[in-house]
Amino acid sequence: MASFTNQDLRKAGLKVTLPRIKILELLESAALHHMSAEEVYKALIEQGEDVGLATVYRVLTQFEQAGIVERHNFENNLSVFEITQEGHHDHLVCDVCGKIVEFHNEVIEEEQLKVAEKHGFKLSGHSLVLYGICDEQECQDSIK
Repeated sequence: MASFTNQDLRKAGLKVTLPRIKILELLESAALHHMSAEEVYKALIEQGEDVGLATVYRVLTQFEQAGIVERHNFENNLSVFEITQEGHHDHLVCDVCGKIVEFHNEVIEEEQLKVAEKHGFKLSGHSLVLYGICDEQECQDSIK
């Protein structure tokens, strides 16, 4: 995972402000690599930070435009954000609890290139999201 500094914020044309620093620190250290704006807001409030939800949305949008975070819009219509990473990865998303797991599979990557080539495409990027039920007992119980 990339680590961003105050200098990186300045290079992106963003002033180094306390809310930006706090949000960046939170995203970099969060156990959940994918957080919604609401989750970021709640975590900051729990830390005793005085920041508004509108500020969180604004900062996350600025970070996205600057390439510091990536926004993912999964089928649950919830946008989640993660720190931009150097290597590519895909996602597994639980239909019940919303758990997100990152994975990388070289065979899948190679097959995608073959499919694109077969159809005359040169890939500029891709997003693969697999949906299903995770191994958490509550989620497993929901499908019985």
